[in-house]
Amino acid sequence: MTLDRLTVRELLSSVGSRSPTPGGGAAAALTAALAAAVGEMVVNLSRGKPALAAHDDLYAEALRGLAELRGGALDLAQADAEAYGRLSALFRLDRGEERREREWDEAVDAAIAAPRRVMDTCLEILDLLQRLLGASNPNLGSDLAVAAVLAEAGCRAAAWNVRANLPLLRDPQGALRIGSEADALIDRARTIAGKIEGRRDEGRETRDESERPLPFGSG
Repeated sequence: MTLDRLTVRELLSSVGSRSPTPGGGAAAALTAALAAAVGEMVVNLSRGKPALAAHDDLYAEALRGLAELRGGALDLAQADAEAYGRLSALFRLDRGEERREREWDEAVDAAIAAPRRVMDTCLEILDLLQRLLGASNPNLGSDLAVAAVLAEAGCRAAAWNVRANLPLLRDPQGALRIGSEADALIDRARTIAGKIEGRRDEGRETRDESERPLPFGSG
């Protein structure tokens, strides 16, 4: 099954079915893709406005980057599903069986690499979104925040899939290192998303009503 060929309804039905793929890993990657798409919308509805013309170079860079990240996230959704399928097939083999021993390390690495790359993708999306703060249509502040929330959620969701496979590694020190890296990425994602949402590090910032953006974004 190629996920990007499914309708939204078909995709959701497939995720909700008894099949383990597409599952949580693919959902994390698709969340990242959706975050990038919402970010693209913010840029497209900001460029071309005379008051924001000074940011045209940023818009061009952001559109290129977000489109690439969106496509990459879709590819990672597929890669995650395929990696899970391969590892699941090896699990069904008896321990010590030649094929299982031969392919195990590579399969585990692939099952960790896909969600780990999703985490990196989410951070790249958040970095671009942060650069749009104060440089995009102020009426789309809620949409920029939505994109940030989705990117943070994608990062956190992908981290669960990274951690789920760490016990399968034969290298305990490598597992600890990857786990620590995942924790650091989550902390960074939370910090950037919090800034975009207008929160201070210690909690949600309280704003005066007169400072709030217009109470609408996009539909």
